[in-house]
Amino acid sequence: MKFIPQKYALPDVPMKPFIDENEIWNFIQSTISTKEEVQKVIAKSLSKQRLSLSEVAVLVNATDKESIEAIKEGARTLKKNVYGNRIVLFAPLYIGNECQNNCSYCGFRVSNKEAERKTLNEKEIIKEIEALEENGQKRLVLVYGEHKNYSPEYIAKTVKLAYSVKKGNGEIRRVNINAAPMDIEGFKIVKEAGIGTFQIFQETYHPEAYQKYHLGGKKANFENRLTSLDRAQEAGLDDVGIGVLFGLYDWRYEVLALVRHTNHLEACYNVGPHTISFPRITDSASLDLDTKYFVSDEDFTKLIAILRLAVPYTGMILTAREPAKLRNEIIQYGVSQIDGGTKIELGGYSKTLNENQNLNKEQFKVNDERSLSEIINELLESEMIPSFCTACYRVGRTGEHFMEFSVPGFIKKFCTPNAILTLAEYLIDYADEEIAEKGWKVVHKNIEEIENTTLKKSLLAKIEKVKLGERDLIY
Repeated sequence: MKFIPQKYALPDVPMKPFIDENEIWNFIQSTISTKEEVQKVIAKSLSKQRLSLSEVAVLVNATDKESIEAIKEGARTLKKNVYGNRIVLFAPLYIGNECQNNCSYCGFRVSNKEAERKTLNEKEIIKEIEALEENGQKRLVLVYGEHKNYSPEYIAKTVKLAYSVKKGNGEIRRVNINAAPMDIEGFKIVKEAGIGTFQIFQETYHPEAYQKYHLGGKKANFENRLTSLDRAQEAGLDDVGIGVLFGLYDWRYEVLALVRHTNHLEACYNVGPHTISFPRITDSASLDLDTKYFVSDEDFTKLIAILRLAVPYTGMILTAREPAKLRNEIIQYGVSQIDGGTKIELGGYSKTLNENQNLNKEQFKVNDERSLSEIINELLESEMIPSFCTACYRVGRTGEHFMEFSVPGFIKKFCTPNAILTLAEYLIDYADEEIAEKGWKVVHKNIEEIENTTLKKSLLAKIEKVKLGERDLIY
């Protein structure tokens, strides 16, 4: 029986979550993967068709080297066809780490008595955002512990504050949210503040494993968290992000469950997730977990490529939990967003000294400690376009409208020129001489590759306006 959203439920129709562990395991255990089947599934994905769970299971079950390389090559091709060679950059900003949950993998858990609790005040939030703007950041994810102090009204207030901060040419153009699930009215309040994506990660889609790790607090309710983004959709918040913390359960199951969640949102609301995130467990204060389900680099790379092929239109986020070398490799297999210059200690961005990470002040260990400029420099050396684009949110290309452009792959015609314009801004306002030289070469190379002559002329004209001081020009 399928899950029925509340507004469609009938009094005599029982509610049932849309994740069925037996269904998912049946796909994994009954699907035979051959080289021929793998090639068929990849070909279907490259034709921009969504994959079924059984087809995703074919990719998950592939173990021979040739098939795995084909999966990665398919993901690389699909990313280029749909997204071009841009990488969107953002920064997470932790507003408060008070938490009422007791999640065994998290440094913020209520049982961690050594954690140094803090909630930034308005002055501190402004100071943090000014520091981020001085480095060129335009996109933030505001992160909150799951605590009664972080109400929808409080979150909305901090969102509005973030948008109000201007430092030189700096401004925050899009604020996304990572916070506790809300009721419908709560989601409406946050939506009205002008947020972009609301992220809620299920952590693990396996009910028994979920109960094992979530020992107390509201987050211990598996079904409440599982259906939280349905409430967001009911509230009119049609831009949502899903994710799994890989390492809590079998990665094969979690990949199919992510696709199943995507299918559910599409079927019920005609809108799939705007983003999928796939953090892996990394060290945190007093971490003591069974390593049975920890994911190797090889399997991690494979599952990211599979997710790219399974859901071609969805943005995929790779975080600074992963080391720089691995991130540089994996982004080619379908990643479209990464964080840069990440500091997750409360108040960390405005600190002038580089201190060693203190896990009692942070949720987890950050393994990529490169600055934003270092990441941009390396992206440019790989001839990729670092992007701070926020255009889709701000011209209304969200929800079903976004799906109309992204599912058939049309979104690329907006993404590439918008990415180039935001890169041009960065090169003028923040880049040193070396990065600027590399950046303008990438800009002109990508403009030359634009086949639409009218668009090319228009983009060149907008870049001249940027050089003359205009900002925030978008398509």
